[in-house]
Amino acid sequence: MELVIGTRRWSTWSLRPWLVLRRSGLPFREILVALRQTDGATRRDILPHSPSGLVPALKDGELTVWDSLAICEYLAERSPDARLWPADAAARALARAAAAEMHSGFQALRQECAMALDEPPRPAELSEAAQDNVRRIVSLWRDMLGRLGGPFLAGEWSIADAFYTPVATRFRTYQVDLAALGDSDGAAAAYAERLLATPEFLEWEGAAIEDR
Repeated sequence: MELVIGTRRWSTWSLRPWLVLRRSGLPFREILVALRQTDGATRRDILPHSPSGLVPALKDGELTVWDSLAICEYLAERSPDARLWPADAAARALARAAAAEMHSGFQALRQECAMALDEPPRPAELSEAAQDNVRRIVSLWRDMLGRLGGPFLAGEWSIADAFYTPVATRFRTYQVDLAALGDSDGAAAAYAERLLATPEFLEWEGAAIEDR
């Protein structure tokens, strides 16, 4: 099994399935493609691996899966003992909804606060649209943590947490004040810290810094 990923410092889409693959216990090899190359070189380097010309892509024998959420669903089916989704049907539905919302939404936050694991923390002036994105994320996190008991969104770590780990890096890098955007008791901030303390993320971050 091979996972095609982009530059670790920047590629949120690559980080998500990489975390899930690490949690799955399945053996795999990384294929790293440098992002932000000029003259279309990045797309040319990706196309032999991914029909979309984008990362990530998972290659398993003759099968190629080229979407991050689809990759995670495939890994959950390939490795049921890893419990990448909650066993409880209601918790699983909520976790899937949370991951899907991240997969398709929060465009203002994405555009204004790119993941940059190699940059020092600095405050950012967020637009009203980006602040609304953060308010929704804080509300979602707090609701799921309160409803399902934590320490992660659906209780134990799941694919949903992989999808929000890049968000936690953004909040850290851009020093987003979650308390001012609905996190009255710090529950969302504490959850973000837990995401960034997992062994899998620390491994990714360490490799990202070494790749500079």
